[in-house]
Amino acid sequence: MEFLRDDSWARRGVTLLWDAEGLMEIVQPHGVVPLRRFFRMKGQWPDDLPASGGDALVVAGLDGCLDALEEQDAVQWLENDLRGMLLEFQQAYEGQAALVFWLPTGRSRLSMNPATEHYTWKCSTSHSGAELDIGRCLWSGAQFDLKRIVRSDEPNPDYDGTAWIGLFHPRSS
Repeated sequence: MEFLRDDSWARRGVTLLWDAEGLMEIVQPHGVVPLRRFFRMKGQWPDDLPASGGDALVVAGLDGCLDALEEQDAVQWLENDLRGMLLEFQQAYEGQAALVFWLPTGRSRLSMNPATEHYTWKCSTSHSGAELDIGRCLWSGAQFDLKRIVRSDEPNPDYDGTAWIGLFHPRSS
């Protein structure tokens, strides 16, 4: 497991973020884009992004979408639709911009199997506690490139505790 202790996640790559303080450092509330609007941006990407000094796009609503879908539908949607948008976003900005998904409940819903280092998303209780292999779905098996974003002034913070504020992937392929 690798860790990221700086703010490079706010300028490049794809991030799953649940830290409100980190969010407020890169975007004002009016600059957060709903998931539906994100999908409408396809092929019409703005020149100036609304977050992180023009280097990032923050998208909200992924968690609600995953909660609304049945497990198999969520897997298919993540692998095909959302992953396709990730790739198109990266291509449009030539890998020089960050895509940040705001997941306020992410800390309690994402977990990692220590033996495999695979990350899973815990579906809402209405879906019988199913778990989605989010690393495989979004990064097509390249979840080993994921880094935990850690915010702490402590030299040895608890990497599973409150210091863990998100997940960062440098580039989807």
